[in-house]
Amino acid sequence: MIVTVTPNPALDLTWHVARIEPGGTHRADTGVARAGGKGLNVARVAHAQGAAVHALATSGGPTGAEFAAELATSGVPHELIAVQAATRRSIALVDEHLGDTTIVNERGVNPAPAEWRALTAAVRRALGRTPSRRGKKVLVLSGSLPPGAPDDLLPELIRVGRDAGAVVIVDTSGPALLAAAEAGASVLKPNAAELAEATGIADPVAGACELLRRGASLILLSRGADGMLAVTSDEIVRARLTEPLAGNPTGAGDAAVAACAVLLAEGEKDPTALLRRATAWSAAAVLMPLAGEIHPSWPELEAALLVDSPSLTALHRPARTEHSAPTDPRKDPR
Repeated sequence: MIVTVTPNPALDLTWHVARIEPGGTHRADTGVARAGGKGLNVARVAHAQGAAVHALATSGGPTGAEFAAELATSGVPHELIAVQAATRRSIALVDEHLGDTTIVNERGVNPAPAEWRALTAAVRRALGRTPSRRGKKVLVLSGSLPPGAPDDLLPELIRVGRDAGAVVIVDTSGPALLAAAEAGASVLKPNAAELAEATGIADPVAGACELLRRGASLILLSRGADGMLAVTSDEIVRARLTEPLAGNPTGAGDAAVAACAVLLAEGEKDPTALLRRATAWSAAAVLMPLAGEIHPSWPELEAALLVDSPSLTALHRPARTEHSAPTDPRKDPR
């Protein structure tokens, strides 16, 4: 069973335009509105690939009603915690000429303490259900936290997962990434920019080693067109395509998390196997117009991956740069 938590969900709005002209007026066909947020994208991909999932998120206000209605039609098993604040929106503008996507994300509004407690209780209930005989419990915590979210929210959810015997995957950014490592998240999936911002370390492998030092077990590091790294205390593995793909990268990271969650739920622990599937699903997501979907050609993409174990840097505690980010999660500026 895979339980996903989206603490700051969004109603995703997507429009395709012929070409984005700064300062210009654009016309588009009717856009697509979809219940989104990183955890829900993970749940959509995993569910479509046959995994048992239970998606948890909050929902409130008029946008929350539209969000809930769309999610109800998706077929993804889910539970929404009612909150007073309106669900935020995320706007994606797809430039068909360049093949680029411009995204504007509302920051979201912090739920009340009682609403956070209700979400935490829902996570505990979901993980408390008896898993199938062959399945493993996996808890996925994905996405940003709204401004003003409690400092201990993410560590508390990680503790809930660990206490339930679940493997915990976290995909977040900023000081929350450091807090997740220190709370003992099993797998972290930053991209290179997020890793550098959180750790203050320019070298991506050294930054990944810093997260390992703080308590994580596996770092899946997204590097865009350069593929992905799996970094553990014992090895570094690299996977990449033979050539980059053009398309919509919006849900690529979420597809990578979904791949990792599905394999972990099946009992797979080998970092190379996790990396291969995560890289293939991430690439397959780029070929789809909307986040939360992967192209059926992913087995061919996985078979064609270039996989090696490069000697990039020693696995040791790295020296900090003079611009190192603070370690106190209460200083998260988001």
